[in-house]
Amino acid sequence: MMDTAVLLVVLITTIRSTTPLLFAALGGMFSERAGVVNIALEGIMLFGALTAAIVAQRTEFYVLANNPDANVWWTSWFGVLAAMLVGALIAWIHAVVSIKYKADQVISGTAINLLAFGVPAVVLQSFYKNTSDSDKVLNPLPLWGLENFEFSPLTYLSFLLVPIAAYVIFRTPFGLRLRAVGEAPQAAASVGVNVYRTRYAAVMISGVLAALAGAFLSIGNLDGFNRGMSAGQGFIALAALIFGRYQPWQVLGACVLFGFFRALAIRLGGDNILPSALVDNLPFVITMFVLAGFIGRSRSPKALGKPYP
Repeated sequence: MMDTAVLLVVLITTIRSTTPLLFAALGGMFSERAGVVNIALEGIMLFGALTAAIVAQRTEFYVLANNPDANVWWTSWFGVLAAMLVGALIAWIHAVVSIKYKADQVISGTAINLLAFGVPAVVLQSFYKNTSDSDKVLNPLPLWGLENFEFSPLTYLSFLLVPIAAYVIFRTPFGLRLRAVGEAPQAAASVGVNVYRTRYAAVMISGVLAALAGAFLSIGNLDGFNRGMSAGQGFIALAALIFGRYQPWQVLGACVLFGFFRALAIRLGGDNILPSALVDNLPFVITMFVLAGFIGRSRSPKALGKPYP
């Protein structure tokens, strides 16, 4: 019975750990399929988490201050929407710098990641007089499902997005244009495809999805924001994207695998089976080993990272 309980806990933790990785990896897939490197996923996740928590908490505060008996269940969804808008905005900035001004895409993404480690401290100080945590959200996203198998709505959405992404990329005109500008933008432009518009759309989609990952971390899995909550998951999502060969279903498998490693690390840490330093870094160590043996066999889009024209 105990073994079954342990397996159940690991399974549930794996699903929850997979959710932010899947959002971010699918977002990265749209951007990189269009030829734009987006290592800013980590930073956008943090901005999304921060926005979702603050907007949900402050909206609750103002509504309840005026009507203590008000039903504020909707405020968490308001936070999710705000996070999506902020994610799109930050991704748009990355797109402008990378596409319009043809700056190095890795440097642009790194700059956003650095901002994401500094800006939250300023924002938190302004709202909450500390630099590390937001106030608790009274009504984080609800949990849906059966007893012992309840998950945030964003978890269900993340898995639902896999077939949707596969359909969009491989079965729609937009997906065809997306793949074309990532492989041969000059050839795509010669048949009337607007390379700039397609790349802008792809990068902004990646920003929205990465921000959803952040919203899950702050108000879908917890009840507030703290500065270290992304814990490198944006970079692990990029590793899952490479491991999954930029294919939606394979990306899902890679995210579940890395989610399992993360769940295993959490379980081992809780049982004090391994030193805490090793447990904390286990997902990253396994990620490096996986990529070291696999990255050479993963073919990225031919125009990835190359400015157009």
